[in-house]
Amino acid sequence: MSSLDALIDALKRLPGVGQKSAQRMAFHLLQHDRAAMQGLAQALRAAGEDIKHCQRCHTFSETELCRVCADPDRDARLLCVVESPADQAALERTASYRGYYFVLLGRLSPLDGIGTRDIGVTELLARALEGVEEVILATSFTAEGEATAHVLAEALRARGIRSTRLARGVPVGSELEYVDLSTIAHALVDRR
Repeated sequence: MSSLDALIDALKRLPGVGQKSAQRMAFHLLQHDRAAMQGLAQALRAAGEDIKHCQRCHTFSETELCRVCADPDRDARLLCVVESPADQAALERTASYRGYYFVLLGRLSPLDGIGTRDIGVTELLARALEGVEEVILATSFTAEGEATAHVLAEALRARGIRSTRLARGVPVGSELEYVDLSTIAHALVDRR
């Protein structure tokens, strides 16, 4: 395999990047921006070597504990469970949550052979028993995310730990006639 083919093949592994997009990126970098290509290579190498998982919450971190877990001003009574570091980052950008996190690094998917052991449920339950008063289940609203939230809620309830689920509703700025029926139905049920 040539170096060009290897570059295109490597770019195709990124989510949402097909053969043509990978070729376009490779040709652009080689023809117009070799400095950016070198910077990208260095950033990828450094990230691969330096970024690990936080020992406490499993998000990405260059240190043993991530910035959030190392912050003593967070509310230790709250633990928010998310599927990925990207989900955690999205919640952090809202600046409306001041508790700690637990990143599952996935969600239950029996068809793909992903069970409770694969997403760290045992570690989550142990963490929740460390003085946590509420576990917020912030998994996605897909079938797998809903199943994951259900299994976690049952396991937490069995241990006497309160869990809540993120609310669903009509997006701000949207017109009701364009919102999908499932979202409208959940908004009606969960109204306050």
